Amino acid sequence: MLILTRRPGESIYLGDDIKLTVLSVQGKQIKVGLDVPDDMPVYREEVYLRVQEQNKLALQLTDQDLLAATQLWHKK
Repeated sequence: MLILTRRPGESIYLGDDIKLTVLSVQGKQIKVGLDVPDDMPVYREEVYLRVQEQNKLALQLTDQDLLAATQLWHKK
């Protein structure tokens, strides 16, 4: 992990399109401003991890899923 020190009002660029700005520091909380392309998703870590877990679950197939799919195919 790259660790950088920034003060409020200072920024970091990630490539040409992403800018992170430290807006304020208050106690243990840091307010960060993100300038990212409109088509780039941005998630808080806890939300990102939940999305990843849900995607993994959605990709898991069970034998029952396959049976249900074949039954749908044969009904027509």
